[in-house]
Amino acid sequence: MTIASAAASLAVSSTAASTSTLALSNVLSLARGGAIAAAVTTAASSTLLQPKKDVSNIGIVEKFQGMRGGGPLSNITPEGSSVLYMAIAMSLHYLSYSIARPSTIALFTSAKTGFAGNTAAFPLAMAFISPTSLALLFLYGKILSNAGPRGTIRQTTFLCASALWLSGILIVLLQGMDLDPLSIPFIPGASIKVIQLVVGALFIFRESYVQLLTSQYWAFMASILTPDQSAKWFSPISGLTSITSAASGLGVRSLVEKLGLPGALGVAGVILVTSLIFTEKAYTISDAGGFTPADDQMKKKPRHGSSNTRKTSTEQEEGHEAGLVKKASALFGRVPVLKALFIEILAGQGLATLLNVLFVTKLSESLPDDTVRAGWMGKFFASINVVAMCLQFGVIPRIMPHLEPRYLWRFMPMTMVTALSYLCLNENPTLYLISGCFMLFKVMEFSIRRMLDEMVYVPLDFESRFLGKEIISVFGYRFGKSGMSLALSGLTSMFGDFGLQQLSFLTGGAAGVWLLAAFNVSNLVFTRAEAEIMYQSKRGGGSKSSTSRERRRRERRVRK
Repeated sequence: MTIASAAASLAVSSTAASTSTLALSNVLSLARGGAIAAAVTTAASSTLLQPKKDVSNIGIVEKFQGMRGGGPLSNITPEGSSVLYMAIAMSLHYLSYSIARPSTIALFTSAKTGFAGNTAAFPLAMAFISPTSLALLFLYGKILSNAGPRGTIRQTTFLCASALWLSGILIVLLQGMDLDPLSIPFIPGASIKVIQLVVGALFIFRESYVQLLTSQYWAFMASILTPDQSAKWFSPISGLTSITSAASGLGVRSLVEKLGLPGALGVAGVILVTSLIFTEKAYTISDAGGFTPADDQMKKKPRHGSSNTRKTSTEQEEGHEAGLVKKASALFGRVPVLKALFIEILAGQGLATLLNVLFVTKLSESLPDDTVRAGWMGKFFASINVVAMCLQFGVIPRIMPHLEPRYLWRFMPMTMVTALSYLCLNENPTLYLISGCFMLFKVMEFSIRRMLDEMVYVPLDFESRFLGKEIISVFGYRFGKSGMSLALSGLTSMFGDFGLQQLSFLTGGAAGVWLLAAFNVSNLVFTRAEAEIMYQSKRGGGSKSSTSRERRRRERRVRK
């Protein structure tokens, strides 16, 4: 079974990688400093792959052509190639995650291995996601300080893949054992099976690690692209993850039928490790070209004590020991838009948690069979990714050059408030109505919000992109879910189990809170012109006086 799993995963990885390469090479040809040659339609792809050669870029382009050995990427600039490789790595990460997600949910809601019929289990598990994410965040900060961005993504990817492999092996072994349940401390008469502990821990870890890796891919690409480039290409780049996620979702049921749920976890781990091939290629190109994100960090060190390198190292260690809380507080005070984004993510993920609880509750009632449920979820999330992919490739790249980001920040919560108002009118909503609202939220999250989120970081400094982004994405995302889960568990313990309509009312209220938080972000987020000024200033292309004037102008506009 191990050989079959490896063969299946390598086949899927190869197909996904080739699909991703073709998709993005047809829309991407980037040059440093804002020069861009691109086309969205297939008819323009031949021109894109053979752009006009700039005399100033001939040497470096030909140098990297030799390193890449020709092929469809041979005429893409080094910056474009590094972004492309990182985008492929991220798409493989989501391919792996889209196999692991329905598998872990099926295990968690199974009567044999999980918590079928236990309505308190899901909110309780979600409550543990926040401390798990915080632990991963501390680990990330330590690895980043010691190994830099390249070493961090290498180590964290292998850590996550190893967790999937180990969990799959333990589940297989425990299914063949007849072990006595373990008593739960401080709860008289309560017990839990060992296999339930493993499945519960796997579910919590799977919910926690996805943003840990995703943020690192985006941080790299945000360091390479300019604000104008990110506005145009972040959406198609996100579309690659929709392609691989949709492909894996459609094949989950057949994969589970052949290999079982533990075997599917093994396949997901192999695919995740395969993504390291492309992250290494991306960093190799950026290192050779001199535009690696680590350069920003290295440039900052001489300013704070170039005469005493040993003192700088000591200060960094003391700063690390001080904790991420103080670093986050200082960073949010220095960059207010990050603080607003953190609050918005808390509100948005609180809403996502309530929608998820509604969805999982209705789904387990409607589809009690584990295999059927896993297959249905795979097709459901595949449908989400297909719709998101159409928006990411066909709609959003066309409208973003004519639309400021703030309007999309406001559009998303207003749409959800309208949809959930209708859901609240139904006393016993159907699976398709609940899944439709959940799909609407996830489609906007994948196709719009993810792009807007990443655009915020492009003009910001290294600390904002690599540390602030991880704090917001890893801890903020999961703390929003855990906080809402704890609140829901507390309400359930006081008032008993909620019906679907009562949960719908809570979901509608959460959508209102998200609306307020998103409007706050929309008032602070940079316009395209402001982002370009900040980016050029960061790269040495603008004066301090012009930057200060622009900052004062923005502050007056925000107060109004």
